[in-house]
Amino acid sequence: MPMLLTRGATMALALCLAPPALAAGVAVMPPLSYPTAQFLAANPQARARLLSGLATRPMAALAPTAHRFVPAKGGTWTAVTAAPRSGLCTPELMTDGTVLFQSCNTKYWLKLAPDAKGNYADGSWTTIATLPVINGTQYAPQYHAAAVLPDDRLIIMGGEYNGSSSGVWTNLGAIYDPVANSWTPVTAPGGSSWSQIGDAQSTVLANGTFMLASCCANPATDALLDASTLTWTTTGAPTAGDNYQDEQGYELLPTGDVLTLDVWTNYPNYGATNAESYLPSSGTWGAAGNSTASLVDPCGYWEIGPAVLRTNGTVVGFGANTGCTTPADPTSVYNVKANSWSAGPNVPQVCGSGGTSGCTLADAPAALEPNGRILFAASSGFGSPPTHFFEFLPNNTIVQVTDPLYNASQSGAYYYNLMVLPSGQVMMTDFSSQAEIYTPIGKPTTHEMPVIKKVPTTITRGTSYTVAGSQLNGLSQGAFYGDDAQMATNYPMVRITNTATGDVSYARTSGFSAMSVKAGQFSRASFVLPTTAETGASTLVVVANGVASTPVNVTVD
Repeated sequence: MPMLLTRGATMALALCLAPPALAAGVAVMPPLSYPTAQFLAANPQARARLLSGLATRPMAALAPTAHRFVPAKGGTWTAVTAAPRSGLCTPELMTDGTVLFQSCNTKYWLKLAPDAKGNYADGSWTTIATLPVINGTQYAPQYHAAAVLPDDRLIIMGGEYNGSSSGVWTNLGAIYDPVANSWTPVTAPGGSSWSQIGDAQSTVLANGTFMLASCCANPATDALLDASTLTWTTTGAPTAGDNYQDEQGYELLPTGDVLTLDVWTNYPNYGATNAESYLPSSGTWGAAGNSTASLVDPCGYWEIGPAVLRTNGTVVGFGANTGCTTPADPTSVYNVKANSWSAGPNVPQVCGSGGTSGCTLADAPAALEPNGRILFAASSGFGSPPTHFFEFLPNNTIVQVTDPLYNASQSGAYYYNLMVLPSGQVMMTDFSSQAEIYTPIGKPTTHEMPVIKKVPTTITRGTSYTVAGSQLNGLSQGAFYGDDAQMATNYPMVRITNTATGDVSYARTSGFSAMSVKAGQFSRASFVLPTTAETGASTLVVVANGVASTPVNVTVD
């Protein structure tokens, strides 16, 4: 495992730590690579400079001091009813249409339910069960693996921090049952390689199996979860370069393979460009070409940006250059079918206090909008405020869009998480109590829509049914961050709208026969109509990643 930074990397890291002017508030520790954290622990002065330069989390919504509105280029932001707790992060869409949020680095979780018309901005908040105490330790992670499983439970594993500002890279985990409103501890995979899970990457494979990496093991290791018994089986892990995978992300591909961009291939030098893909049929990894530019930060942090699968079968990889070298931050586009990479545009240089510094996606979020655009956040340096938002367009160009209504001037890009709502909007959190919703322009194309092939046309409240069709999981996982957060929404949501009133109900779905993002993939899912659904003539749609199917006329008994 890489343990120390080189002298050149140390100098580069020191240059990146000049503190900007910040608003008063509570500092949020950033996600750090394990070697960077070790370096800072051994060098108190460098750690102090980093701490003094961190963005600070407002406890309440603060209007930006340098709000930047870019008209007619993108969507609009709407504030969500303020949450009863601050520190909101890692939104997770449950299969009944509600959204869970952790008050990060604490044991507390909140639930947001949309209003009667399906509007999340005017939704209602409740507190759900708190995380358990496991072997005498309160589980309260920040920056961890997460996924909604085919049986509608939410699993979280690991955590770089656990209730404090000191990195612990815990191997604790828990799974949430939304029907019972309870958390159950999940034991980490066995062996010394799993003594730390930390800010590990994870994904749900096309067959519905949860796949987890160990953040800090060398050689790298991965495991597959049997969700029925909560036990693990070891599988293959990336093998290129230094055979270490901290800070890397996992992206499910239409082929059913899993893509990762290697960070450590040239360690202790920078410049890794190679990618690997996991083949579930053999449990092994193979080469997936080389990006046209290194997307790994060359300045000592060893971070990388998100990689977003688009519905046309290409993956956009974003760079993480925090500014110690040529300020342009690159992107590179992977064609899954051709197994080849092409150059994408550089991220605009409009960040920093003067609006002239390079923008970087070192630990930053991205989400695929239903219109095919990618919404992403970026800021200068390693999370220096302000943060600005952009869209990566289908024609491989980048435009800047309006900033959020609140807190952008006080926040670094790593503060933000994005998640696609079934309404076609994008939920955003920034560690405050003020979540916001981005409403994109445009609409999805027909080829992106789920297709219902079989569903009952008369349905009764409280009763379970089956819906079958193609592309019920969508053509992407929807939202991406990397190893520090996963908010995938590639599973079918069933939404019923009453014809007379326009009121909306979501039926809890489960039993997904597939989680594939392959075009035309046939699958089935069970759904239970809520007892509160309004009776009478209605329409039913299946939604995946905010893209809805053509409505089917149904009658609710």
